[in-house]
Amino acid sequence: MSVRVHFIGVGKMGLPMATHLHAAGHAVTVSDPDPARQALAVERGLQPSDELARADVVMSSLPHDAALRSVGLAVAAALPRGAVYLDTSTVSQRVSAEVARACEAAGVDYLRTTVSGNNHMAEAAQLTVMASGPKAAHDRLLPLLRCWGPNHFYLGSGEQARLMKLVVNLLIAQTSAMLAEGLTLGQKGGLAWEDMWAVLGASAVASPILKAKSVQLSKRDFSPTFTVVQMNKDLDLILAEAAACEAPVPQTAMTRQLMAAAQAQGDAGDDYAAIIKAVERSAGLVL
Repeated sequence: MSVRVHFIGVGKMGLPMATHLHAAGHAVTVSDPDPARQALAVERGLQPSDELARADVVMSSLPHDAALRSVGLAVAAALPRGAVYLDTSTVSQRVSAEVARACEAAGVDYLRTTVSGNNHMAEAAQLTVMASGPKAAHDRLLPLLRCWGPNHFYLGSGEQARLMKLVVNLLIAQTSAMLAEGLTLGQKGGLAWEDMWAVLGASAVASPILKAKSVQLSKRDFSPTFTVVQMNKDLDLILAEAAACEAPVPQTAMTRQLMAAAQAQGDAGDDYAAIIKAVERSAGLVL
């Protein structure tokens, strides 16, 4: 059955997600503050629109807390009772809960539907989807969520999906910090960069993310799938949630400092794996 979807935010993640919904036969309209992103959406057959109230489901992919607060409160005010608002952003539980209260007051079902994976995985419909919120609404929209990837997890009725995304991103950030130290040690001891990547990819530590990163990083290509600036935003969210939960995360706090060094040293727009370069510099390696 075709569903009328309005998608807000057609950036590197939002555009492929909206495109997959359109390809599955759903009526998808889009909006984005960047005219260039809207133009890319039109090239994919998606129609620009600012009319939220005509949609059965409004979805969004937004960059930060402030954007979610602004968009989420506007969506709650615009949608009719019984409609669904589904947001995929990486944001704090605190601001997400603000939007939840506004949606509840308006009679709108609010699904927190975070995703794990980069823009290439989004294009290939290989995202992992983590959802929380009203279960009946989740179950009703599951056929749409399956357009984004094969792995789906319903985690609870509240903000669980927000926290789970931060847990995943904590481990991703720590993987990059682990690589930074290991690769720097190897280079200081005389190991060749490409040799280390070949061995790591065949070793017990060859996780999916390490294998994915090795394609570019074995050639020292730091083109971004997720930038240093974006990772620093997520690390700040992680540290704030850890403080609120009284969960000690000392290694993550150190990783945030190393990411800050990468940003200060001119790598802000590089892939977050540029933390490797920050650690190399601290070891006196000039590459």
